[in-house]
Amino acid sequence: MLSQITKVTSATTLRWIFKISVFVLTPGIFFLFQCTENTTEDENRIMTINGPIDADSMGLSLIHEHVFLDWRPADSTNQADWNQEAAYQSILPHIQVLKKFGVRSILECTPNYLGRNILLLQKLADASGIQFITNTGYYGAQQNIYIPTKAYDWTAEQMADAWIHEFKYGIDESDVRPGFIKISVDPDSSLGSLQERIVRAAALTHKATGLTIVSHTGIDTAAFNQINVLVQEHVSPSAFVWTHAQNGSTAGHLRMARMGGWISLDGLGWVTPQKQDSSALYQYLTMTKALKDNGFLNRILLSMDAGWYSYGEGNNYVEHTALFTTFIPLLLKNGFTKTEINQILVENPRDAYTIRTRLLGNGS
Repeated sequence: MLSQITKVTSATTLRWIFKISVFVLTPGIFFLFQCTENTTEDENRIMTINGPIDADSMGLSLIHEHVFLDWRPADSTNQADWNQEAAYQSILPHIQVLKKFGVRSILECTPNYLGRNILLLQKLADASGIQFITNTGYYGAQQNIYIPTKAYDWTAEQMADAWIHEFKYGIDESDVRPGFIKISVDPDSSLGSLQERIVRAAALTHKATGLTIVSHTGIDTAAFNQINVLVQEHVSPSAFVWTHAQNGSTAGHLRMARMGGWISLDGLGWVTPQKQDSSALYQYLTMTKALKDNGFLNRILLSMDAGWYSYGEGNNYVEHTALFTTFIPLLLKNGFTKTEINQILVENPRDAYTIRTRLLGNGS
């Protein structure tokens, strides 16, 4: 079934000028702005674990998955502790099965200091033929325990310098470069000082590299607090992926889509339907359909947030298959066409993650 929805459209659709009309950032304050796209030497490319590829080569993509994690606090994690061969042997079969669903790329969203494992990803990519994409950035959620203490007092500029260095020169003295920026914030009513600096650092890194900002966010308030910071730095919302947006509201999704942001409904690996029917599963359907019905099919991203081979916790691996075995059949049953599913799984990831700077009209 899915082999028919992996057709890739022309990369020329990426070379656009995105105009955003009036919207509200904070109550009573209105902004009118225009977003333009600058170019970098990696324009129209996707940065995989094995180097850059043309954007059209990304194919059907899972945009939020985790194959490996280390849940120890940042200052306690130690890559030397990881049994790479055991992890590889355990994880590989779960990746190989994805070939039959037509998967060509996986965005591995485990950040630095939480188990980002580039050696494992390279080995899995080589063995499976699936393109892995890793990240740079810091994970601020859970009260900043996955940020090294050395960075607590850093300015946004210092954080950005570290992330930009990884993009320019490689991660951990390797030739592996990140393909997106992964950050996170707590679901609070306002951003704390450190998490505000993380978001600002992501904006600065985007301006220097063109990498898309993927933020573990959840609720509406946290999403729009981050947009406020990006706008201060003249970065367009179209450079921002609202991760775990299934924890937000439909009204928030539509507001974000009108700004040009990406709505990532990405916890499908944790939905356990009873006879392919559950309230959680239908919540995803309702949210996806609301965006489509309001003309925002082109802002939807879907994934499962599955995997989770975790250091020191045994192997209770969650398969990366529920999207294909459960949710896509439900979409088809409820009026989505194969062309529309192709847009969500092929065209939207390509458009969201192709390297290019997306700045507001008065940006530099």
